[in-house]
Amino acid sequence: MQSLQEKASEWSGVDSADAFAIDNTNLFQKLGLQTFINLSTNFYNRVYDDEEEWFRSIFVNSKKEEAIQNQYEFFVQRMGGPPLYSQRKGHPALIGRHRPFPVTHQAAERWLHHMQRAVDSTSDIDDDSKIKMMNFFRHTAFFLVAGDELKNQNGRVPCKHGASK
Repeated sequence: MQSLQEKASEWSGVDSADAFAIDNTNLFQKLGLQTFINLSTNFYNRVYDDEEEWFRSIFVNSKKEEAIQNQYEFFVQRMGGPPLYSQRKGHPALIGRHRPFPVTHQAAERWLHHMQRAVDSTSDIDDDSKIKMMNFFRHTAFFLVAGDELKNQNGRVPCKHGASK
């Protein structure tokens, strides 16, 4: 049986080496905190203004300001900065934290649509960083889809490593 990481690579079209190339550069040092705040603000403004009701409805019970903070703190932590997210909320546990949401292939593609536009319109992100970030985002989005499908099959969240035994 495929691991969640293998499914994420297959479905996203991004192999793990490219997805985790963000680990080869400290993007937090390179881009700075404000860039991540700007990116997440730009992204969630797009999400909350989405013309697709089905997609907006995924976020109806979330406060935009909290979603922005959660996202930029996670990005900062994951991309070489201080552990802001973990200090405030504990381990990121992405699959578990996204459990209440329908993380489908369609939702992942719509999320990525908005993230690509947010990344492209955040002027402080250089082209190389944009590529690394989008590879990570695309792979991670489909990692969450794989986790959601597994959760729906057996009613539980898989282990933090995402491997199927």
